Amino acid sequence: MHATGDQGLPFVLQSTNRLTGKAGQARHGVPSVESPRCRKAGRQGDLIMQLQGNVAIVSGASSGIGRQIALSYAREGANVAIGDIDMDGAKKVVAEIEDAGSKGLAVEMNVTDESAVNAGVDQVVERFGKIDTMVSNAGIQIVHPIEDFPYDQFKKMIDIHLGGAFLLTKACVRHMYPRKSGSLIYMGSVHSHEPSALKTAYVSAKHGILGLSRVMAKEGAKHGVRSNVICPGFVKTPLVEKQIPEQAESLGISEEEVVSKIMLGETVDTEFTTLQDVADVAVFLAAFKTNALTGQSITASHGWYMA
Repeated sequence: MHATGDQGLPFVLQSTNRLTGKAGQARHGVPSVESPRCRKAGRQGDLIMQLQGNVAIVSGASSGIGRQIALSYAREGANVAIGDIDMDGAKKVVAEIEDAGSKGLAVEMNVTDESAVNAGVDQVVERFGKIDTMVSNAGIQIVHPIEDFPYDQFKKMIDIHLGGAFLLTKACVRHMYPRKSGSLIYMGSVHSHEPSALKTAYVSAKHGILGLSRVMAKEGAKHGVRSNVICPGFVKTPLVEKQIPEQAESLGISEEEVVSKIMLGETVDTEFTTLQDVADVAVFLAAFKTNALTGQSITASHGWYMA
């Protein structure tokens, strides 16, 4: 469980490529391929490749949000390592990465084991020569009212979400700092800012990730390393769907009320965030060129949390 995608299981892949017309035409607000930014970008045919030459490691990427981020990175030209304990799932994602025209690597990684994390990161550097982008995404979900929350399960949640982020960061910056470049991306949640009943462990961990990222923005600045958090709202995946009957039972309300009032009640349009919504933010953060954007959290939640 230690490297399961934070917000769920596999979802239908949607292309992140925005340029669909002929050379010189722009679609969906993307500049013409004749613009200076596009001339500098890598390309695959007529498609802008925002991450050409980038090497990324994504934990918990055998499914769910992590998988979507990994595939979106690959479609933008990055080589991507999948760090997970589900090696069969990781290898399937690597095959998809290679189908997208990039190189992939599956590394076995229990994010709560420092030696395993170090070995996995070293394996990525040995294969690709560097790490440009880290996405700490591994996580699980356990919900109970506090009076029924076993302490060992609370500690397990903290260890995977926050401890795993700490260990992966520690391993990656050893390779980023000497190169004076890198992007640390953490998978937070709206629960990095807002509480929900039954989620003492999850909310505590996600608040902690926000603090970790902000510290790394300060520590990493002199090394050219930036640090940011993605904070999705509810993403409708099997992991979230599993919570619906659990919360209905614990709160004494219907499953429909869990969705409409608990999960989506504070959004502006009662819509779930999608996996691709989150992956698009991850591409943006990985492709951002300077430390102008560091120490921030970007909330993709249909207006649930507004900062």
